[in-house]
Amino acid sequence: MNSNPLKGLKVLEFTHAVMGPCTGLLLADMGADVVHVEPLEGDNTRRLQGFGTGYFWFYNRNKKSLAINLKSKEGIEIIYQLIKEYDIVVENFGPGTMDRLGLGYEKLKTLNDRLIYCSLKGFLSGPYEKRHAMDEVVQMMGGLAYMTGREGDPLRAGTSVIDITGGMFGYIGILQALYEREKTGKGGFIKSALFETCAFLMGQHMAYASQIDYQIPPMPSRVSAWSIYKIFDTKDQDKVFIGIISEKHWVRFCEVFGWEDWLQDKRLQTNNLRIDEREWFIPALNKRVKAFNKEEIIEKCDEGHIPFAPINHPEDLYEDQQLNEGNSLVEVTMNNGKVVKLPKFPLEYKGTRTEKRMDPPEIGEHTLQILKEINMDTKTLSKMEKNTIIKTHSK
Repeated sequence: MNSNPLKGLKVLEFTHAVMGPCTGLLLADMGADVVHVEPLEGDNTRRLQGFGTGYFWFYNRNKKSLAINLKSKEGIEIIYQLIKEYDIVVENFGPGTMDRLGLGYEKLKTLNDRLIYCSLKGFLSGPYEKRHAMDEVVQMMGGLAYMTGREGDPLRAGTSVIDITGGMFGYIGILQALYEREKTGKGGFIKSALFETCAFLMGQHMAYASQIDYQIPPMPSRVSAWSIYKIFDTKDQDKVFIGIISEKHWVRFCEVFGWEDWLQDKRLQTNNLRIDEREWFIPALNKRVKAFNKEEIIEKCDEGHIPFAPINHPEDLYEDQQLNEGNSLVEVTMNNGKVVKLPKFPLEYKGTRTEKRMDPPEIGEHTLQILKEINMDTKTLSKMEKNTIIKTHSK
């Protein structure tokens, strides 16, 4: 059974897209009661297409939906009432938006001094803090796109890595604030940002740059420290990555593939010697590996405890043996009714894994439930819905 370590915490989430919803998902998966606040027509993330098609349906499980008109005085007053009962606010709207709505930290802390307020932005405090930013923007300005692409061809990473990591830092900040609140009884303001998150990820390369007298090459152009650390073509026209990072790996590699001649070859006895012989060695290795099909290579590398990886597509993860047998996927019902296996919170806590309590919510699915918890009666709620202050949904 899941221990739900954050059970009992109440969270109001004013978010869209990825960064904010990711923070909320981590809280929700760990047991917090997370309410996703959205406009009457629903969070626009629900309607994104292209690469944004899956955003809402991945990042909003285990959450409730409160559909409310925040442009109305009545809607804001409802939020003020809720704030008195809640522990945490998470928001990732543009700079100044929450303040203009009357929902900034300075206002809300007067209603609840135990409130922990997590603001997720493009930039932390400084000259850029009022700029709007997105994952791809900061990947470009933070050096990640340069490091990912080929020389002269910067390329963003293949997932929303900065949004997700920035959301994780928001979650970490909230946990810190909760710990401090246990000692002081007071909440506080937390800010996480995309650009500084990207810079943190670039820290290892910044340190690298201080030790050399040339420009750091992007990853596709790097010179590997390992003689064998690359993607190989297979006999059945597929690809497999193999990495040989120790002399024990090299011995086992040759043994499982039956290459005793290379084990005896004095030119190939160490990693550095194999690097020196790359001009002939790598083409010869490519030819030898290509004599095997993908599954044969995987079986042999697995047998020899050699680092390897098939070059998978996202769809391949649905049936991945480790994810399925390791209890790392959870079934989620999508907006089209299709049930899909999606990744869980990637953490084992006290021997347990997180579980799904709720599918991503319909617009306003929990509005009545949430507002009745602050003693709003049915008559008042019906009037508010008629006056387009709130929206409810019944299945």
